[in-house]
Amino acid sequence: MTQRRMVVVGGDAAGMSAASAARRLKDPGQLAITAFERGRFSSYSACGIPYWTGGLVDGPGALVARTPEEHRRRGIDLRMRTEVTELDLPGQRVRVRDLTSGQESWHGYDDLVLATGARPLRPALEGIDAPGVHGVQTLDDGQALLAGLDGPDGGRAVVIGAGYIGVEMAEALLRRGYAVTVVEKASQPMSTLDPDMGALVRKAMCGMGIDVVTGTAVTGVRTGPGGRVAAVATAAGEYPADVVVLGLGVRPETTLADAAGLPLGEYGGLLTDLAMRVRGHENVWAGGDCAEVLDLVSGRMRHIALGTHANKHGQVIGTNIGGGYATFPGVVGTAVSKVCDLEIARTGLLEAQASAAGLAFHAVTVESTSRAGYYPGAAPMTVKMLAERRTGRLLGVQIVGREGAAKRVDVAAVALTAGMTVERMTALDLGYAPPFSPVWDPVLVAARKAAAAVAAG
Repeated sequence: MTQRRMVVVGGDAAGMSAASAARRLKDPGQLAITAFERGRFSSYSACGIPYWTGGLVDGPGALVARTPEEHRRRGIDLRMRTEVTELDLPGQRVRVRDLTSGQESWHGYDDLVLATGARPLRPALEGIDAPGVHGVQTLDDGQALLAGLDGPDGGRAVVIGAGYIGVEMAEALLRRGYAVTVVEKASQPMSTLDPDMGALVRKAMCGMGIDVVTGTAVTGVRTGPGGRVAAVATAAGEYPADVVVLGLGVRPETTLADAAGLPLGEYGGLLTDLAMRVRGHENVWAGGDCAEVLDLVSGRMRHIALGTHANKHGQVIGTNIGGGYATFPGVVGTAVSKVCDLEIARTGLLEAQASAAGLAFHAVTVESTSRAGYYPGAAPMTVKMLAERRTGRLLGVQIVGREGAAKRVDVAAVALTAGMTVERMTALDLGYAPPFSPVWDPVLVAARKAAAAVAAG
């Protein structure tokens, strides 16, 4: 039997999940697997970087699920500090450069897996590349940030952008004793929420001592002696900074794919079929943050950079390359986050997304508590729900609250995946006891209100 060659570009979640899944199905005599990773770590949790920065978890070792040595013992030739610089699709080979020696070479493949991840947005502003300005996407980024932080008493930090990474890094720097300012050009933090729900996040962040500046775009980064960052400039003024963290979101890292002529979507991510095979290319696969996915609610393609999706993509790719069968049907856009003790969750569509998809809807908001109101520790919770007009189909849910709020979104995620109506949701048999929920769970209270709105027309 001829030995096939599988080449993986990217040594984190999607890439190494693909390699591991394929190896479980095919032994080294049947399938040679070579993976290239330009960084210093493999199979790690980038989501843990804010908690490492804030001193809640150890790093970087604790954030690594499987080391290069462990992968190699399982029959995967993982080559670290090695960057793929060119894809030759007609020739079925990739050009690689050893970042230590500078030596270049070509490697052939029968199946190519692109798991190149995403890159932090870094706007073309004066001073944006100055020492002390950090993107946070890899463990190498986390190490660089920690190496540049002051002692336990902190200093002045500015976070540019108030998305997931922005609010999580604001908490991390606050925990380290920094005076934190968050600058966001939108009207409210967390653009992954509707503005009325984002306003709740802003109020809570301000109450924690974080200075939240919204409706203001950054115009540049000022430097001081030695060229190190000294302040962040905006149209509204300057904010002193000893360290700056970019929390502006990410874009798919598809530079190689674009140069090779592979199909990209609206957000710059690779387009695949249900098997995670790149469209129009029988032996090229893609998964993780470099790919776009189908939104099951709107029917549109989206770019959602989450480790949960990346690991699933890798499992699907590796299973198919290994001779099995698997598909990835799509997502409903579920995500959770926190800033200090405030929990933030969403799934499905925001109002703007529903409108852009041509959907007419009712939006309702309810105030409830995480536990029975009389039980110690009951905390306020706000739930917003979108339901399609006439049909009553659930379109989206957003939750902002304290302990016990965020994971309630999973009920809505299941309902969305199942295509349930809000009327049907009101009958869900959810668990109840005073320490865990009111008699009517907050999600079901919102469903009742949404169902009433649908019935009223």
